[in-house]
Order: sequence, then C-alpha cells, then structure tokens
Amino acid sequence: MLDSDLARAYGVTTAILNQAVKRNAARFPADFRFQVTGEEFANLMSQFVTSSSGHGGRRKLPWVFTEHGALMAATVLNSPRAVEMSVFVIRAFIRLRAYARGHAEIAQRLDILERRVTDHDDDLREMFDALRGLLTPSPRDTREIGFAKTG
Repeated sequence: MLDSDLARAYGVTTAILNQAVKRNAARFPADFRFQVTGEEFANLMSQFVTSSSGHGGRRKLPWVFTEHGALMAATVLNSPRAVEMSVFVIRAFIRLRAYARGHAEIAQRLDILERRVTDHDDDLREMFDALRGLLTPSPRDTREIGFAKTG
C-alpha cells in the first residue's frame, strides 16, 4: 500500500506518516516497507492521474507498506483512526488465538477417536474393500447390450 493511501486510511498526512516511520525506523525492516524505484514511480504516475513534481505533486519517491508494515504504522501514529486500527488488530489476534485453540481441541478429539478405531482396522478394511467391490464393474456388466450378430 502506498504511503499516501495508508496515510489517508489513518487520517493523517503523508508527511506525518513518513515522519513517524522515520522516527521509528527500527520497527520497519525491509519486509515491512520499501521505497519504489524511479522507474516504478514513473509507471505509477502514468497509470494514475497524478500531478508532476513541478506542480505540487510528490517530490520524493513513495514508500510502499506491506501488510505487516501497515499494521506497525498504526502503532506509531496517534490519530484516532490509527489507534482504532491498533485496537482492532489486537482483538483480531485474540480471536485468532481462540480459533487456533479450538482447532487444537478438535485435533485432540480426532487423536482419541483414531486410537479407539485402531482396534477395528480389519473390520474397516473389509468394509472399504466391499465398497470398492461395488464400484468395480463385474465381467457380466461388460457384455454388449442389444442383439448379437449371427453369422
């Protein structure tokens, strides 16, 4: 996400966002944000209607934030929207932990069920063999339908 778009989402100017990030550079490793090249920026300008640097547009190459960088940016900004996003992310992680815990309980129950069924492996194998037998055509089913030609 471009720094200008992220700033707009958090209710701050691009300058304020980039200044806060610069002050907290250790929180933004290369996999959290990177700066576009001049060629990439020219391509962006040609795809989107933006003003040139001589007419009040950008004077520096924009930064691009990954998902993790966008979340980290919420922690270094004090705008109401950024604070709201930080709280939202924390609550999402709490829900994710509860969800994962629920899956662990299901996995545990499956393990218990699997242990109970292991004594019946032969019975289950016979049942599956019988089912496969029903799905396999018998030689009688392969004869042609209709009248046989006689010489």
